Amino acid sequence: MATKSYDEIIDFIAAGTTPESVVAFRPSDGVQQRVAELVERSKDGSISSEEQSELDDYLQLEHIMIMAKARARQHTQLVK
Repeated sequence: MATKSYDEIIDFIAAGTTPESVVAFRPSDGVQQRVAELVERSKDGSISSEEQSELDDYLQLEHIMIMAKARARQHTQLVK
């Protein structure tokens, strides 16, 4: 089974985090390239339903990470 673009985020969360590690998290170059490919295929209509589902899942998790980063920044400011 191929690794999905969002597996990296799931692994990051599952490993346990700190507010600092959440703020610092960035997807790997490989994941960024995969997502860019999926976005391009979505735009030109050549994306499969499985790939669209992968892209949708990634975008949903990315949104969650954006919200988590905002909260993590609040926690790191409270500690200072």
